[in-house]
Amino acid sequence: MQSVHFTVAYWCVLVAALLPYVCAAVAKIGMTGKPASQGGYDNSNPRAWLAQQTEWRARANAAQANGFEALPFFIGAVVIAHQLGAQQGRLDLLAFFFVLLRCVYSMTYIAGVSTLRSAIWAIGLLINISILLIGYQ
Repeated sequence: MQSVHFTVAYWCVLVAALLPYVCAAVAKIGMTGKPASQGGYDNSNPRAWLAQQTEWRARANAAQANGFEALPFFIGAVVIAHQLGAQQGRLDLLAFFFVLLRCVYSMTYIAGVSTLRSAIWAIGLLINISILLIGYQ
């Protein structure tokens, strides 16, 4: 039986999958101990509560949604690249940069730096496409 190990790219998938939850937590920071009647986080109706948020909390929630939207393509690209026998060092590096860009993307989204955020999103998309095609020969 062949030994199988988690590559850096697979670890990057895990980090990318957890990043939206970090954004959700940021949206709720400081509001979980406050009663819902006073505008605090409403765990009995969390989506409605998040939908009512404004400014950076709303942007953190939007960053969460975008993180989940970007995830299937990234997972698929990494798995396909592995299946096609992509050069592991390149794949790992591209996956790492994708996750790094997603972290910076989330920070710029929350901070309201829209032009930079959009540029980072576009670069991330190009990296993801590169990951998908890296194993193509």
